[in-house]
Formats: sequence, structure tokens, C-alpha cells
Amino acid sequence: MPAHRVAASVETADLGSYQQAARLMLLHGVVTESYPRAKALALVLQWADELAKDFRDLFGYSLQTSARHARLLRRLDAFDASQAFLTVKSKRPFDRRRLAYLCLILACLHRSRVEINLADLVKLLTPSANTIEHLGFDATAPGHKDAVVDVMDWLVDRGALRTSDGSMEDWARDHDRGDALFDIDHDTCAALFRPNKPLQHLVSAAGLLDTPTAGTGRDPRRRFAAQRARRLLIEYPVVYFSETDAETSIALRQPTLAEDIARLTGLPVERRAEGIMLVDTTGHFTDKRFPGRGGAVNRTAGLILAKIADLREDPDRASSLHYLLPTDPGEEHADLLSRIDMALPQAGTLEALAHDPHADDGEHAAEADPDAREHEGQTGLPFVEDGTLEQMITELYEEFGPSSFTNKWQADPGGLLAEAVALLADLRLVHIVPGGILVRPAAGRYRNITAVLPRPAHDGQFALDFPTEETSR
Repeated sequence: MPAHRVAASVETADLGSYQQAARLMLLHGVVTESYPRAKALALVLQWADELAKDFRDLFGYSLQTSARHARLLRRLDAFDASQAFLTVKSKRPFDRRRLAYLCLILACLHRSRVEINLADLVKLLTPSANTIEHLGFDATAPGHKDAVVDVMDWLVDRGALRTSDGSMEDWARDHDRGDALFDIDHDTCAALFRPNKPLQHLVSAAGLLDTPTAGTGRDPRRRFAAQRARRLLIEYPVVYFSETDAETSIALRQPTLAEDIARLTGLPVERRAEGIMLVDTTGHFTDKRFPGRGGAVNRTAGLILAKIADLREDPDRASSLHYLLPTDPGEEHADLLSRIDMALPQAGTLEALAHDPHADDGEHAAEADPDAREHEGQTGLPFVEDGTLEQMITELYEEFGPSSFTNKWQADPGGLLAEAVALLADLRLVHIVPGGILVRPAAGRYRNITAVLPRPAHDGQFALDFPTEETSR
């Protein structure tokens, strides 16, 4: 029997434990004594050496460990808007204010001793925030204190801080009288923010991305493409061959890729004509379960997919569907990059430490194969207009009753539709374009989703959750 390239030193009896540790690190990125749960860190540390080797060889990732934390340092091939920090209580994505406060608060904690109270931390935060245009901090301004509380909750949840006295809620109600005292774990704080390059000296956000070294030959490019293919499979819900370059697409089709990822994670790899995906059979290796227990948004997203399937399978209505080519992913990413770069400060950048990632574009373009852009030959995707989507959500409210979509959404079908479509886009089941959405191939696997969705009760009200036997995507 040939030796395995992944988990080479792990005995068969221990492989399940090793795979669980790998899934923990890939899903959470940071594991501490309390996050994401007790004993998780002990499991990861048990396999730290083997995990570090496999993460490095497969993905180019670095695993750093100490007695109190484990941190997986990823390398990015592209920016992805779907991987957001979520608030602990409401599970809402961090907005720009919360992300900015998180960075500033970590900087304040770095300059603090072993403990700090919230009032003093805010005194350190305020002048730093007020030097940034359109940010600032004002305890009387709507949303500012809530943002601080969300950031502190996030840090406490990950073990970077421990509340030893007082209450953040008391401070939020009355910042002149309420307060909270925190013990600081500086080791974990340092692990949470550890960029690969000094951010203050970047001339473009693209400097954070992993790119082949200029002048590399064909074999190194192929190795880089294979590494990029593994990253795509492990980081995204589904990978479409048409959206990758030729060398990455070839790597995605190699049997060894599926074998390596399946042995690392313990999860099966499913390949179809249009793409490839890692299927979460555990129900715990995903940050967005679908279909699953996810409240009104998750449920509505499934019902919208069912209606889209009905539309496509109805001979009379399907004939009116338009098929459009999606935007070149490279162009979309370049547009996102340019918008990020608009906010970069240029003052204080040291030219010796700066790197312009666009300087080598011409050389790489000259080296590229003529057929390197496989997506140019792809077929069009079904286009569903915004008006059709609005009609669908109206029909759902009429069928199930507004109160079935919880108090938050019963008077806001438009808002619920927007959240449901955003979830489907994050799952790479649809692609949002001006005027509507393009339905991606993987949405077809949910064409019979109504068979697993709960039906309304006799009083016409819709169940608030999925059945317990329902598994994740």
C-alpha cells in the first residue's frame, strides 16, 4: 500500500481525532483554552506537529502554537467579502466601525499591563478614533457604545480578555457609573492580529495577496496552481472550473487533490461537470449551515431556491428566462481592490518596504497560456430579475403568513429577501448582478429542497426551525 502524503505519521485508529483537529483549525483560525469550546486546544496541540506540516505542504499556511493558543496564518489568493467577523450575540457581521475599533482596541491592549477597566480603555481608544476621519468615538453618539461592546464581547469570547469584575452592560447603560474590569491575555491578543506584512508600508491592498514570484517557470507555476486549488476547495462552499485559470482548473481535477483533502478533513469531495465542492457531512465544518437551523433568513433562502427551480422547470415560464454571462471574476476582484486602495493612507509609507504587486502584471501576462482564461468559454447562467424575486417573496408571505417570518421580518419582506439573496451569494449558489441574480450550477442540488423544508401547521403558521434530522450543506 502506498504511503499517504497527508497525515503520514498518524495511525489509522487516530485518524478521526487528527481530522477533527484539522477541521477545528480551518474553521476557527484561532483556538484557545476557552474558544471555540473547552478541550479543543488540547486536541489541536496533540497533533500540532503533523498539522503544521500538512497545512504548510498543502496550502502554504503556517500553524503557530503556544500552551495557551493555536493560530492558523492563512495566505490569501483573493479578497472575499463572505468571510466576515460576526458579533457574539446577534451573529451580525462586523461593520467598518467595529472592525476599526477592534484594531484600535487591540493596539490599546498591547500598551496595557495585565488588566484594564473599560472606562480607561475607552479613554485610550477615543483620541485614536478621533484622529480618523468619519470614525471617532463619542459615548453619546448612536451606535458607538454598542460597537465597543460588540468588540469586547468578541475578544472575551476568544479568550483574549476575561471579565473579572463589573459588567459591560452596566457601562453601556451609564458610562459615567458602570464599568467592567478585564484580565488581558497578551499572547492571545497578539495572535488575533498578525498580518503577513507590515500594513503601514503597503502601497496597495494587493500586497497582502499571495502571488507567484516574478519570472517563475512552468513547473513552479503549476505547484502554485495546485496549492491555490487546494485553498479554493477548503475555503469556499463550491469552486466552479469556469471561474479559475487553466492551470488551477487542471489541478482541481486531479485525483490526488480530492484524496489529500479528504484524508486531512475526513470529508468527501464531490465533483461535477461544472465544479467541485467539499461536502460537510458532520454538520460542524461550516460557518453558514444550509439548509439547516438558521432562522427566517436561512429558511427563506431555501424557499427562494425552490421557487427558482419551479420557474426553470415550468415550460411556459422557462422559455422567457434570459441567460447571461457572469462578469469576469478578475475584473470584479480588480474593482474591489481599487475601492479598497482608495482608502489607503499614503503618508509615512517607506518605499524600501513597499511592494507594488502590479509591477509584475505584464511579465505574468506574457507567460500565461493563450487559453489560461477558461471562463471565457463558459455558457450563460439563468438571469432572475429583481421584480421576479420580489414577486416570489410576496407569494411566500401570502402562502405562509407574515408572522411566520418572525417579528423582525413580518413587515419587511424586502429586507428579508435581500438577506436571503446575500446568503445564497455567500454560498456561491447565485451571483448578484445589477437588476437581479444569476443562478449558479450548484443551486441545482437544492431543486427538491421543499421535500426537507417543514410545512405550515394546520393554523397556517410556518415552523420556526428545520427538523432536527436536517443536515448542513
